[in-house]
Amino acid sequence: MRAVSILVAFAIVCVVVAAVTAARHADEMALATERQLLSRALQSYGERMQREVEAVASTEAAYRKIRLDLDLDWMQFYVGQRLHSYFGHHFVFVMDASAQILIAALGDRRADPGWFNSVRGDLDLALGQLRAPIAESSGNALASAGPHTTAHGITSLQSFLGRPAILAAVAVTNRGDGKSIEASQAPAVIAIKMIDGDVLSEIAAQLHLRNLRESSSGRLAPDEHIFPLINQQGDQIATLTWTPNRPGAEIISSVVPSIAVTLGSFALLAAMVLAYMRHTAATIASGETRLRHLAMHDYLCELPNRVSFSERLEATITHVREGGLPAAVLCIDLDHFKDVNDTLGHPVGDELIRAVAQRLISTSSKTDLVARIGGDEFALIASGESDHTALLNGANRLINAICAPYLIGNHTIVIGASIGIAVINTRTTGSSDIMRHADMALYRAKNEGRNRACVYDSAMDSDLVKRKQIETDLRLAIERNELKLVYQPIVNNSGETIIGVEALCRWTHPVHGEVPPSEFVPIAELSGMITDLGEWVLRRACIDGDAWPDIIVAVNVSPLQFRRADFVDAVERIVTETGFDPTRLELEVTESTLLGNVDSAELAMFRLKALGVRLALDDFGTGYSSLLYLRRFPFDKLKIDRTFVHSIERAADAAAIVHAVVSLGRGLGMKVTAEGVETAEQHLFLRAAGIHSMQGYRFGRPGPAADISKRLALPDSFRISDDIVPLTRAG
Repeated sequence: MRAVSILVAFAIVCVVVAAVTAARHADEMALATERQLLSRALQSYGERMQREVEAVASTEAAYRKIRLDLDLDWMQFYVGQRLHSYFGHHFVFVMDASAQILIAALGDRRADPGWFNSVRGDLDLALGQLRAPIAESSGNALASAGPHTTAHGITSLQSFLGRPAILAAVAVTNRGDGKSIEASQAPAVIAIKMIDGDVLSEIAAQLHLRNLRESSSGRLAPDEHIFPLINQQGDQIATLTWTPNRPGAEIISSVVPSIAVTLGSFALLAAMVLAYMRHTAATIASGETRLRHLAMHDYLCELPNRVSFSERLEATITHVREGGLPAAVLCIDLDHFKDVNDTLGHPVGDELIRAVAQRLISTSSKTDLVARIGGDEFALIASGESDHTALLNGANRLINAICAPYLIGNHTIVIGASIGIAVINTRTTGSSDIMRHADMALYRAKNEGRNRACVYDSAMDSDLVKRKQIETDLRLAIERNELKLVYQPIVNNSGETIIGVEALCRWTHPVHGEVPPSEFVPIAELSGMITDLGEWVLRRACIDGDAWPDIIVAVNVSPLQFRRADFVDAVERIVTETGFDPTRLELEVTESTLLGNVDSAELAMFRLKALGVRLALDDFGTGYSSLLYLRRFPFDKLKIDRTFVHSIERAADAAAIVHAVVSLGRGLGMKVTAEGVETAEQHLFLRAAGIHSMQGYRFGRPGPAADISKRLALPDSFRISDDIVPLTRAG
């Protein structure tokens, strides 16, 4: 019996090995074919782009309008717009014989060539290849590009604006000009198409490649394959991934019947299984215990999960009702955890969650239950405690433990926490009510500035009702045009001339009176009304600002509004409908707008710059300031937050920060504006520091549009006090 079992097992192993070997060989052949087809598809794509550019650049009209009679409008329409509209090229440049950019087309709009200085090296590299002798430029990263009957052209695969792209360059030569000398002195048309999802979808459809995409995280599914994109210099600029076809599965399926017959014969040996049944039963019992543990605990940090927490909470409520010791529930929400996930990645976020769980366990009492009930939400049941002061002290210890810096990998991470507390007593009706009370207290803690704890009281119910009512009233106020805008002057460094205004939204509630923006703007963001509110403010500011033709109109933009895919389209539509000059519109964004949104924010900003809109980085220095943001994004202005301005008279470090920001702005070619200037001493210091412009109560409080019109018409109608007292301390 044993010998038969060995022979049967050996036969099965031989069949399986043969099938697996054949399947693996088939998969390898299929993968090699797909790689070759993908390489050829990219080459064909570049050749097609070159032909498209030649169709525009090698005409007699192009020779006249680009080489003989320079016509920038003709180039924009017949070269830039046609290549974009007919062939979908993202960027088009026309460069003269001295390698200067004549036009730079972003989509179907002309852009300032100076905006592309950061990628000038990419354009010069392509131009050098185009103008090299034929023997030297006959090959490139995509295809062989020899002389054409009417123009010389090259294509290359390279990085552009930090993303992979196909570049096609064609020399503008006359019909019959085929010599390298002529091409080396000719202007050139350079078209660039980003290798984005549309391009990859087109190639995938042609080659029947599944899930073809660009991989930026480096994390691959087990069945995915990578294809590095290499430029002409041998540098990897991107990585493509797809799910290869697996013909080996067909081989496996073809031998399954044979294996089934073999296994059928092996069933004769089933009697041997009886000897292991007792062992199997014990294994199953152990597995059930393990499954029970997994069902009741969080897989990431091994804390009890929401199900386990709910069971323990119901038991605690029942115990308190029956006369047991009081207890409390603490809902803990991590502040800025999403920013960590977005900027450093989910693996770092997972490690951070585990570290937070360990700190909560070590800081809380052994009798307390700590659970993870959501992505960045934890909960704690504190037994035997109902005193508000003691609960707040314990919550503050938890907050201090969570807020201490974390060292994960090479990253030092600092986050915050907000805690809502609800006391369990004999009047508690159920777990849903106690969790609702804790959530309301948590909302109050976040609304009061985060990194704090609040205990639920009955007044919070009325606050919630009031907030819901304000949300409804705000929606009606937007629909009925009941909001209003006021404008605060922005003056030059002398304070004598208005160079701009900042639009500020105000709401007078028919029952509650003036509702501050700090109250109704967060409600608008939470309820999804911020888009309607933001568009109303922008439209009203453009209408009012049309009466002030010589000054800038600044409008604040919410991060949620800016991150919408149709935000730039909305701005373009509003300035077109109102007839407002977009070069006088300045949009103010905060640094939180850019977190986790770098690529899409960059594209949106370049589109806004193409419209002529100015961009300002508001509240600079109070968030996650990074020189990368200033170097990468096309900001025109930095705005120093009022907290630094108010501190310059009593804090030397605040004054030093102001000097540093001014120097940084000047070095990057940006203007610097100081907010919140109220005293003559602040004015004098900022002017000496080199601030370009200022705003604050010293130069005028926010007022209606009529006040700005009157002040512009009658400059002497407003005067600032000249009782300046010089600062006695340095800098």
